Amino acid sequence: MKLATLFSGGKDSLFAAYIASKTEEIICLITVISENKESFMFHTPNINLTGTLAKAINIPLVTIKTRGNKEAELKDLKKAIQKAKKKFNIDGIVTGALASTYQSARIQKICNELNLHCFNPLWQKNQEELLKDLIKNKFEVIITQVAAEGFSEEWLGTELNKKTLEQLKLLWEKYKISLTGEGGEYESLVLNSPMHKKKIKILSSKKIMQSSYSGYLKIERVELI
Repeated sequence: MKLATLFSGGKDSLFAAYIASKTEEIICLITVISENKESFMFHTPNINLTGTLAKAINIPLVTIKTRGNKEAELKDLKKAIQKAKKKFNIDGIVTGALASTYQSARIQKICNELNLHCFNPLWQKNQEELLKDLIKNKFEVIITQVAAEGFSEEWLGTELNKKTLEQLKLLWEKYKISLTGEGGEYESLVLNSPMHKKKIKILSSKKIMQSSYSGYLKIERVELI
């Protein structure tokens, strides 16, 4: 089956694509670039890098821009999926949805309207086990945004590994955050994975904090190695 993956460059979208690729063909990636940093549907930190990230994975990318207005952005997502269906003759969509019924229900509705299958390989997975699987499968992931009590500037650019997983568990125990960042507590970027043909190397970046526990890593220049 030919599938397109909804792609942000973050861990969930790429890990979902990796799992799906074991049995199906990932033929293209779809990125919706939202102008609204508070988008209900779409990952926004460093979304401008998805073109370079797609080159690193060597899979074609379909992009579309949206102003990010609630519900209206779904029409733009549908346009992007239609574009992918027309260009690549896809049979379905892969999403990195974990627990958000808001996202999954709306994507499923669009797929139903376009007569496409909808695959959610990570849906309702145990969050700790999911992160352990990510690390075990050699996904090199960094945290690019934080937005929850307990986080700090030091988290920005931190690699997701066994040590940081234990630190996240401590934050979960104290503040009840989502271990995977499903509630928007943090966002991520995948620098390397089994799907990558080239690794992402960050050449320059800066940390921008909006409060003591909220901020993001603005990645200015990267190269493929």
